[in-house]
Amino acid sequence: MGNNSSQSLGDQLKPFIAPFRFDGSGKFHLKSHKTDEKGGLDKEKSETILEANRKRLSDFQEKLYAQDRWSLLLIFQGMDASGKDSAIKSVFEGVNPQGCEVYSFKQPTSHELDHDFMWRTTIALPERGRIGIFNRSYYEECLVTRVHPEILAKEKIPPVLITKHIWRERFEDISAFERYLARNGTVILKFFLNLSKEEQRERFLERLDEPAKNWKFSMGDIAERALWPRYQAVYQDIVRHTSTALAPWYVVPADHRWFARVVIGSVIVSALDKLDLKFPRADKASLQEFKQVRKALLGEGKD
Repeated sequence: MGNNSSQSLGDQLKPFIAPFRFDGSGKFHLKSHKTDEKGGLDKEKSETILEANRKRLSDFQEKLYAQDRWSLLLIFQGMDASGKDSAIKSVFEGVNPQGCEVYSFKQPTSHELDHDFMWRTTIALPERGRIGIFNRSYYEECLVTRVHPEILAKEKIPPVLITKHIWRERFEDISAFERYLARNGTVILKFFLNLSKEEQRERFLERLDEPAKNWKFSMGDIAERALWPRYQAVYQDIVRHTSTALAPWYVVPADHRWFARVVIGSVIVSALDKLDLKFPRADKASLQEFKQVRKALLGEGKD
């Protein structure tokens, strides 16, 4: 990546963002997106970009928190072993944890099922000035429940409302909800970590070979793997129907963890750069008060 000072940050990072962004305009076919893309980089070059993005993210996060106007919502979706956890950990290394919260949404509890399907994620939305990270999200209720209709049948939804139109209705509700959030100052970035079935197999074998990773594996993972074509079709449908200019999807090539992190970090940093974040300037009253505070501090111990 060039160091030309006349080149904006957005222009520098564009090669790692634009090819993977889908905002709903045009057609989308998941199979046309390569899972092993490297963006012309090798691992060493990617680490340089990743480290630069970490520093930028740390700086932007501090200003975001101080300004207390915008909030940032990051949504991560992907098949098992696609690298969601490790990507979050790597990209946000060094970021102040006070301004950043991660939520991992598993199978809904009985209490959560007593509410609408977006309730549990809605109460976890980031406050102004903060970054909220959803490791899986409300999109699970358009994904797992669609692949496994028996799960939807067991949820506490009035049967009359479970029609053949439920998925289209949920897409509409999600898009309306995300538009509402965006209009109220929440920047939404959605990442689908696009992993190949072959790479998932290799990562599952890694988990079996490393005792420290055995806890991540279960036979349920193999059962879900058998439904791979169905999951891919549903993910394609999700991206097609919920991508908008205000809440685009980024289809991140995930076979190479290091490149996935370059894409994710670049998207986040570029989005924050566009907000023109600045530290708040003190007003005249505050400046006058600061003078009195300084005077009091300097006067300590002189009596």
